[in-house]
Amino acid sequence: MSHLTLLAFDFGTKSIGVAVGQQLTGTARPLPALKAQDGTPDWLKIEALLKEWQPDHVVVGLPLNMDGTEQPLTARARKFANRLHGRFGIKVELHDERLSTVEARADLFSRGGFRALNKGSVDSLSAVIILESWFENAWS
Repeated sequence: MSHLTLLAFDFGTKSIGVAVGQQLTGTARPLPALKAQDGTPDWLKIEALLKEWQPDHVVVGLPLNMDGTEQPLTARARKFANRLHGRFGIKVELHDERLSTVEARADLFSRGGFRALNKGSVDSLSAVIILESWFENAWS
């Protein structure tokens, strides 16, 4: 098995959670969330992340309704993924992120109560959960 490095993004219109992970360990850790203006990130910051971590590919969380249907944010997350691929030529995969935010909130709350629930930590922890869930599904 190769030692792939991956970045994951939890797309949001105001904040984009970021995580980095290793395929070998199947684990990820949060990086600082990126601010976004109505869904548009600072592409220079994304470029800097790609240069720093040199991921083999990127996973973008795909927000779906609980019944699997698409919601308005779904198309925007797809567009973000397409732009990542188009701008940087990197392989991008979409991954169903249902429950990742709920799980992230519960995890942060169990560790630090309400004080731990700031938006940036929730978004980046969601990105961790998206990536770890991708690892589980990709290699099972």
